Amino acid sequence: MRIGVLISGRGSNLKALIDTCETPGFRGRIALVISNRPGAAGLAIAEAAGIPTLVIDHKEYATRMTFDADLDRALRQAGVELICNAGFMRILTDEFVEKWRDRQLNIHPSLLPAFKGMHVHQRALDAGVKITGCTVHFVRAEMDEGPIVAQAAVPVLPGDTVDTLAARVLEAEHKLYPLALRLIVDGRARVVGEHVVIDYEGGTGTGPLFVPGV
Repeated sequence: MRIGVLISGRGSNLKALIDTCETPGFRGRIALVISNRPGAAGLAIAEAAGIPTLVIDHKEYATRMTFDADLDRALRQAGVELICNAGFMRILTDEFVEKWRDRQLNIHPSLLPAFKGMHVHQRALDAGVKITGCTVHFVRAEMDEGPIVAQAAVPVLPGDTVDTLAARVLEAEHKLYPLALRLIVDGRARVVGEHVVIDYEGGTGTGPLFVPGV
């Protein structure tokens, strides 16, 4: 399976996905990494791994629609079959999302549907939750919506700050995203209606894979 990764920044989840694709027997490879920001650190990570990169600077476009059209064109020209958003800080148009329906993944640093949007870790601390985590889901037009593939639980510890909590959640993301990608690439996770069905050893389950303390 040919995978396209969309980034905007440092590319730490990208690195985790690259490492997974390089493991023996993995049946997918990253065909293209696209950043909407020139100079994003993740571009250097991709280049070091020998992966083609492309910058499509959103600031050069008058509308989201024209930006998304070029993004779609680049992905299709590279033969991409599945998109992984990895710290991609752009809201995509409904038209783009529909074109890639059930073929675009995103990772969000909370246990969705809790704490959608921005400033997730501060909001989790303010709410006093004891467990947070991260979620890999298929993308829908609404922000941080879509069928959930997998989630990982991360405890909120006494004395946590935004930075300490964010660091632990990010560590979980680096394990969860590759796990979810492998399920998709191996054909073991698929969307039925608006839920993900996962083929486990010995049977099939409806609903996301939940990984405590991943």
